[in-house]
Amino acid sequence: MKEKFLRFMQGRYGADTLSKVLLGAGLIVVLLSAFLTRNAVGMVFYLLGWVLIIYCYFRIFSRNVSKRYAENQAFLAKTYKIRMFFQRQKSIWKQRKVYHIYKCPGCKQKIRIPRGKGKIEIRCPKCGTTFIKKS
Repeated sequence: MKEKFLRFMQGRYGADTLSKVLLGAGLIVVLLSAFLTRNAVGMVFYLLGWVLIIYCYFRIFSRNVSKRYAENQAFLAKTYKIRMFFQRQKSIWKQRKVYHIYKCPGCKQKIRIPRGKGKIEIRCPKCGTTFIKKS
């Protein structure tokens, strides 16, 4: 069965970031429509959700690889700042176990100091301001 599916998918585009986002958004919209009353708004959400899901699977099974690749690249370019913001926040959150992160009172530069060193004098590498904090 696995071999048949692999042969079927040969030459097709497959799943990418845009497809995953479309599928997730479609499922969320369909679930939201279930909580809305069965009026015109609920039906519009329901149909919109299914359109997103169908378009997702259309992209996955498409044989026009270059077109789907260009769509995904355009999506990644437009969402670059948002993705980098969340990636930076995730990195900062991981570092909080090992480091304190302070802002310089002079220039607002973020400074990373190892934890467990007691009270230390911190010198900002950007503006040279010194201040005392507990690490």
